[in-house]
Amino acid sequence: MTTAVLPHQAAMDSAVRYLITKYSPKGNKVGWLMMASILVEAWDLYSIAFVLIFVRDQFNPDPFLLGLAAAGTQGGALIGALIGGWLSDKIGRRVMFLATMVLFIVLALAQAFVPNIGWLIVIRFLLGVPLGSDISTGYTYIMESMAKGEREVMGNRWQFMFAVGEVLTLAVIAIFLVLNIDHETVWRVVLGLGALPALIILIMRHDVPETAVWLVQQGRFREAKEVALQMYNDNLDMLPNEDVVPAKPRPSAFLADLRKDPIRWRATLYGWIACFAQASEFSTFAFYLPVLFAMVGVSTILGNNLVTMALFSFAAVSGWVGPLLTPKIGHRGIGIAGFSIVMVSLLIAAAALYTDHKYVLPFAAAGMLWGHYWSASNCMTIPTMVAKPEYRGTASGFAYMFVKLPSFLAIFLFPSLFAAIGQANATLFVAVFPLIGLLAAIFILPEVYGYEHD
Repeated sequence: MTTAVLPHQAAMDSAVRYLITKYSPKGNKVGWLMMASILVEAWDLYSIAFVLIFVRDQFNPDPFLLGLAAAGTQGGALIGALIGGWLSDKIGRRVMFLATMVLFIVLALAQAFVPNIGWLIVIRFLLGVPLGSDISTGYTYIMESMAKGEREVMGNRWQFMFAVGEVLTLAVIAIFLVLNIDHETVWRVVLGLGALPALIILIMRHDVPETAVWLVQQGRFREAKEVALQMYNDNLDMLPNEDVVPAKPRPSAFLADLRKDPIRWRATLYGWIACFAQASEFSTFAFYLPVLFAMVGVSTILGNNLVTMALFSFAAVSGWVGPLLTPKIGHRGIGIAGFSIVMVSLLIAAAALYTDHKYVLPFAAAGMLWGHYWSASNCMTIPTMVAKPEYRGTASGFAYMFVKLPSFLAIFLFPSLFAAIGQANATLFVAVFPLIGLLAAIFILPEVYGYEHD
């Protein structure tokens, strides 16, 4: 390989700009493969919420350990988001994708055989690391494999895939309960089943190539030309036929680079705030929906599962509609609408609790989930999309950190707040988060739909 020289940088920049304007049906397939991995994450992150009562009955842990078992994957994902995003930029998107799927399979299966609550906490924390890494790497893949406009609609579908994953989890649990399978078998099989979709996705992903954009950034022009020919039927004639060794950007320069461009900086800042706000609203109110439904009078485990499954099926419709609306009303429009709906729904839920009109709660929960699946749709898409290609993995992982930190804290600590100040006051408190997201969408976020680097 030859030593990098400045003229090659202009060719690299030109090739990257050219690639993000291209469209290929194969790119759409890659995007759906990336979205499919969110089914695995939804299963691994949230199946524990639906079987936690069985884990508690078997191991009788104190509330602290039970909270750690529920929140462990969120804590691991916080670390995985940061490390995975950085490694995606350093060693490549494809390597990280294959590695995370292998870890999914091994660790998901290991959950099914834990002898006590301590080992469950450890395994779920370790499982969170590839979960966090996979999301950040997946968004990077989408932004580099699909043309502008298309990539944003695909990226905004992640909440739809979460809803589908949650509905599938609830359906499997409901079947087990109808069959009257003993509760220990139910929770072990449900947690271990996350390995099955991970194995299917690993097989389907095996032949997905590295992104041409990343190869260009690494100076691996010959491989980039091969991938571009395969994906876009284009040989990238603006690039020379020999490889070069470009200067490697420092990950620490990521934030300083963002501040140079007000549009990218404000869009990214909104993404971080929206990630934090949507994760906080969901991991407090929505994660504990079974508790609220028990208050309404849904007394059986099966009944609770069926009501929750119906709500998430409704939410899946929202998760599908939101991305389709984004080209029409923009990222600002979907953010403003989503956070507004969540805030109003939470205020209605709080009022119902204060006035003892508990029958209103399922309807308020449905409205909250509809709005949430819009408000959360673009918080990962925007920071990943506006980032420069050399920092894209780091940008995606950094944004996902703002999802996982409040998720871990909320799932771990919210039950204590719930008990300390009461359900009505806790629900009113949660309404602060969509208010923060709404103000950020109005006053911070510039419209960046179809954004393209200079």
